[in-house]
Formats: sequence, C-alpha cells, structure tokens
Amino acid sequence: MTSSTSSNRSPADLEKLARRRAGAKMGWYIHAFVYVIVNLGLVGLAASRGHNWAVYPLMGWGLGLLIHGAVVWFLAPGGGFYDRLVAHERRTLGAEERR
Repeated sequence: MTSSTSSNRSPADLEKLARRRAGAKMGWYIHAFVYVIVNLGLVGLAASRGHNWAVYPLMGWGLGLLIHGAVVWFLAPGGGFYDRLVAHERRTLGAEERR
C-alpha cells in the first residue's frame, strides 16, 4: 500500500528510509534464525537429560522476538501502520486549525 506521506519525500530520503527499513527487517530475520537454532539446541539438550527447562528461555526469548517483530513490522517509521497514524494525526491537526 502506498502511503500519502511517501509522495512528499525526496528520492534520497526514500532511499535512506528504504535501506533503514530493509536493515531492520534483516535484523529481525537474523534474530529469528538465531532464536530457532539456539532453542533447538537447548530443547535437544534438555530432552537428552529428561528435563523440560528449555521452555523457559524459549518463552522469554520468544517474547523478545515478538516485541522486536512488532516494532519492525508495525511500528517503525515508514511502516504502513506508522504512516497511517501520522496521516491521521495530520488530518486531525488540520481540522483543528481550521476551527
């Protein structure tokens, strides 16, 4: 979806924002990959000893990964949700000024 705010940006600004967003998403993918690999190892280690303690780091780190994903995919500047919020606030502020 194209944002109304993207038409107000210069090509250099769009390139900078695109690179920043791509870097943030790549960071999340790396975080998720490391999460899966490490937790597979922890689950394997715990299972080999007949314990289930690996669920605790899995849940704790999973929460961190979830929050990281929410920031990257929904709340980051230039994201669709963020741009819609900014556009809404601009419309609201414009309506208040006209009163």
